[in-house]
Amino acid sequence: QVQLVESGGGLVQPGGSLRLSCAASGFTFSVSTMNWFRQAPGKERELVATITNDAVSTNYADSVKGRFTISRDNAKNTVYLQMNNLKPEDTAVYYCSTRRARAAGYWGQGTQVTVSS
Repeated sequence: QVQLVESGGGLVQPGGSLRLSCAASGFTFSVSTMNWFRQAPGKERELVATITNDAVSTNYADSVKGRFTISRDNAKNTVYLQMNNLKPEDTAVYYCSTRRARAAGYWGQGTQVTVSS
């Protein structure tokens, strides 16, 4: 079955950086478009970044464009989110996902990112 394990979150000051990782299993990672979502307290879960299976194409929410970079390593079944120049409004639980996981109603445990001085 699909399994997604996020890691790398933490507490960081405004302007700081974090790199999130997501280890995937239970499906053919190398043919799957992958996404990062986030959910802040009291808000809807929102799509942050997308990367195609071959990493040729990426897309970002306007709020993170120019600051976040999504990447992947198909040999390691892992997708990453490099987050630079973090802002307090980036505080949220971050989740990786794929269409197959969402179709099954599956979300990993997520990783908490807190941006605060």
